[in-house]
Amino acid sequence: MSNRLIAIAGGSLMGEVRNEGGRLGFQYDPAWCSDASAFPMSLSMPLVVRDHGHSATEAFLWGLLPDNEVVLQRWGQKFRVSPRNPFRLIEHVGEDCAGAIQFAQPDRVDLLLGQSRKPTVCWISKSELEERIGLLVRDAAATRLGGDKGQFSLAGAQPKIALYRDSDSARWGVPEGRTPTTHILKPSTGAFDGQTENEHFCLRLAAELGFAVVNSTVLDCAGLPVIVIERYDRLAKGTIIHRIHQEDMCQALAVRPQKKYQNQGGPSAKAIMELIRTHSSAPEEDAKRFADALILNWLIGGTDGHAKNYSFLLAEGGQVRLAPLYDLASCLPYPRQIPPRTATLAMKIGSEYRLRRIEKREWEACARELRIPAKELLARIAEVAAILPDAAERTAHALAKDGVKHAVVADLVEGIRSNTQKCVELLQKTT
Repeated sequence: MSNRLIAIAGGSLMGEVRNEGGRLGFQYDPAWCSDASAFPMSLSMPLVVRDHGHSATEAFLWGLLPDNEVVLQRWGQKFRVSPRNPFRLIEHVGEDCAGAIQFAQPDRVDLLLGQSRKPTVCWISKSELEERIGLLVRDAAATRLGGDKGQFSLAGAQPKIALYRDSDSARWGVPEGRTPTTHILKPSTGAFDGQTENEHFCLRLAAELGFAVVNSTVLDCAGLPVIVIERYDRLAKGTIIHRIHQEDMCQALAVRPQKKYQNQGGPSAKAIMELIRTHSSAPEEDAKRFADALILNWLIGGTDGHAKNYSFLLAEGGQVRLAPLYDLASCLPYPRQIPPRTATLAMKIGSEYRLRRIEKREWEACARELRIPAKELLARIAEVAAILPDAAERTAHALAKDGVKHAVVADLVEGIRSNTQKCVELLQKTT
């Protein structure tokens, strides 16, 4: 096994990851650094510094891998490497990751750089897609079948697969080499009934409010609902799909994903806002978008809005923007599993995590941390709260027209209406 991984972006050499006795490092290629269109691998690894050390490199690689111990263990067995070694795991699955970078073994570099951009895809039938989804539900590590040439890695805890979809024929396939995946498919699994419909509803609700969110649909796979997410880090130009670089906030802060929640030592809303104000190419607009996301998660009971569920897009020439919202879901339809009175947000508002303990003073403290006038932030909360219940009703009607029917949708509409009212009452408390 080699102790080098070559980072390729846009058909050019970006640099290489080194593994020296378990200590990782990353070095930019000089030609990449001198290119006016270059972008960094991570905001934690700026281009002005050519060599970067273990902490930032390791955190970035871990951020590309599933946050699922079962999957990591199985991958370790499959590739005969340690599941606690991100370098060795990425060595086997790094040719299609979140963002624009392909991580390739040295003997694969010439092949990848020499390949045509014309899509190379092994097409699969509808029944084969259904078989893959069914297998994934039974086995979270079954992300690729034995005969597949193309590998991929996706962050997150929920089982999912990434595939290529032809926009003209609507065919699905497994890409390989330089060809990227274009969509993420997540079936309903676990203890929460209607999980797929819940996420799709919350994403479409955010879109109804005018927020920037990923495009999603619900696909029926042999009776099993699957949310299909169009990748925002992919851009179609004619028949060619281009990778767009991105990183989540843990990677941007060189924090390992095991600390994605603030109460586990992870990033706070303040830390993320400071990143936005420092690096965004449109800091005021992106600051407002991030504040909107915090408000929305409070009003809809979005308890999983941790640092890995916010990302930056890093475009050519150093352009940085907050990515569209993704992985939105509400705890409100599940009061037995997650009682609203004890439900906690992933990031503190002021000094409080608990959904039903966040009052006006907590938002005022949050405003100070985010460097937003408190009056302005409170007015925005009132504005969103006033339109949210009706927006939820419209979203439910739109989903019904699309054939998305599950009892969780009605629970979401009622739960959001009720929770929004309680949130408004909390803001009006004087003691």
